[in-house]
Amino acid sequence: MQKFVVLYPPQPDIEAFKAYYVETHVPLAAKIPGLKGMRYSFDVQMLAGDTPYACVFEADFADAAALGAGVGSPEGQAVAGDVPNFAKVPPTILQYATTEVA
Repeated sequence: MQKFVVLYPPQPDIEAFKAYYVETHVPLAAKIPGLKGMRYSFDVQMLAGDTPYACVFEADFADAAALGAGVGSPEGQAVAGDVPNFAKVPPTILQYATTEVA
């Protein structure tokens, strides 16, 4: 499984961020080809101290090739191009393969 994770830092207008994210951005992301699952949360907390993130997004792809094809697709490019419309502070983006443990 290949994970795609986006960590959004606090935004100047968090309520506007949340509204746009849920109503516009998430539906765009749902159209990315090869997407096996996705989830997000605005309830991001650290075990100790203040969290540097206001929102986290996770997407699952079968493998790195599927992730690359999805992100490189017109739908994936539309999602990437939409980020500046609501995230005034740019996010951190991660991708990695996971290993299942019984």
